[in-house]
Amino acid sequence: MVEVDWQQLFKAAELARQMAHAPYSRFHVGAALLLEDGSIASGCNVENASYGLTVCAERNAIGAAVLRAKRPVAVAIVVDSREPTPPCGMCRQVLAEFGSAALPVASRTVSGQEARWSLGELLPHAFTRSFL
Repeated sequence: MVEVDWQQLFKAAELARQMAHAPYSRFHVGAALLLEDGSIASGCNVENASYGLTVCAERNAIGAAVLRAKRPVAVAIVVDSREPTPPCGMCRQVLAEFGSAALPVASRTVSGQEARWSLGELLPHAFTRSFL
């Protein structure tokens, strides 16, 4: 089992947040996934004028993890809001495709306020392969 260095993971998420393309919402988000081999895959949100085409930071980070053929063991998110923000419903479902219900998910604001959950707490009845 890989030891989670939350400080390092949040630092990677903050660096990703700084690269976010959010000209419409001005809600900049960065995500960093600690992968099973100890490496980190990051992503930022990328908005589009056709808002439905926007891709969240967490899903971009999952894409980077898939390119490495590695699964996440922890998720850190940095947001520029007043309160820590958990992943949206779509991101929760995508995380469930690659992580277990025990996957730790932590969100931190740029001012340092933090919250933590398990993926199972955020998405208690995920639709997964077990249903297929």
